[in-house]
Amino acid sequence: MQTIATPNAPKPAGHYSQAIVHGGIVYVAGQLPLDPATGEVVGTNAEEQTVQTLRNVEAILVASGSRLDRLLSVTIYVTGRMHWGSVNAAVAQILGDHKPARAIIPVPELKRGCLVEIQASAAVL
Repeated sequence: MQTIATPNAPKPAGHYSQAIVHGGIVYVAGQLPLDPATGEVVGTNAEEQTVQTLRNVEAILVASGSRLDRLLSVTIYVTGRMHWGSVNAAVAQILGDHKPARAIIPVPELKRGCLVEIQASAAVL
């Protein structure tokens, strides 16, 4: 197993790694829409926050030897069904034609008032 830590994504806020690589798969911990440099929430709506969160996932994937087009599975936690359309638009914008397996799970709240959290797994190149 290889532990991944990159300054290009938010630092873990607890006892976990940004990602673990094992058996040719990178497992990315849940990411929030935080600016990696400041730790501040980026975006005021679900679409903006989804874009930032996917950029954080991307930074971890790159540090792991992978990329967004190698995503296998994505789990998206969202604070309400009213955000699903915005989340879908942002995911389509960033991933284009690539469509990994996905679950979207409504939750009552997320840390720091964020609207979106994304956990992912991807194949390593």
